[in-house]
Amino acid sequence: MAVLAIVGTLAAPANAATGTTGSRAMWLWTKPAPADVVAWARAHGVGEILAATPAKPDLAWLRDLRAQSAAAGISLAALGGDPAWTTQHTAALSWLRAVSATGLFDAVHVDVEPHALPEWGTDRARTAQQYVTLLEKLNAATTLPLSADVAFWYGEVLLPKKANLADEVLRSVDAVTVMSYRDTATGPGSVTAVGADFLRRGAALRKPVRLGVETQPLDECAYCTFAEEGATALEAALAEIEAAGSTQRSFAGIAVHHYDAWRLLAA
Repeated sequence: MAVLAIVGTLAAPANAATGTTGSRAMWLWTKPAPADVVAWARAHGVGEILAATPAKPDLAWLRDLRAQSAAAGISLAALGGDPAWTTQHTAALSWLRAVSATGLFDAVHVDVEPHALPEWGTDRARTAQQYVTLLEKLNAATTLPLSADVAFWYGEVLLPKKANLADEVLRSVDAVTVMSYRDTATGPGSVTAVGADFLRRGAALRKPVRLGVETQPLDECAYCTFAEEGATALEAALAEIEAAGSTQRSFAGIAVHHYDAWRLLAA
């Protein structure tokens, strides 16, 4: 585990252009021009880019992104994941070895989402335990800080022997990013409200917790994204979340999902 390392990654220096703390992260699922990605990140206070990286990456593009981000003082994390990894641990570990071998990353970030599996509905406790075991194996197999995307309601899921999924995930990784996708910053049903359980658990276990916001259109859940509210409303909400989070010991910033959708938001 590398808790101190990831805390340092999450707490980046202040960004002069935006006045933010630079503790924001941004998911990057595609391969746009690295210079454009880094320019956007710098302008919006992003201190870490979570770059989707296959087991056989485009090394020329990845090296360019690494060089650009490093020059800007922005950390780069290898992003990967598949619900199938919940039970296919060999595949997950193989991916980890491949991306680590590039030597281009400061951290590893996984988005597995075991609740997307059919088994989640038929044997939830066992499936959740397999997921925890996966995270334990991944963390044991790397010297890089390991963080994971988590559903905000994992605290409601019990494992065998009445252990709690949220607590066990926190114990298994160095930090988490909560998919606290809502279109209001504070108040009932907001980003901070649905993220509160993980913030509390993170404080108790001394693990950093990021809160995630969504920017892509979601027809099935309009209140889960800022796609309709637009860029100005999003920026105001991010500042409000950061202000509210500053009172929480475990709060480690915000992650915005994702670059391609964020940059297309209307004003």
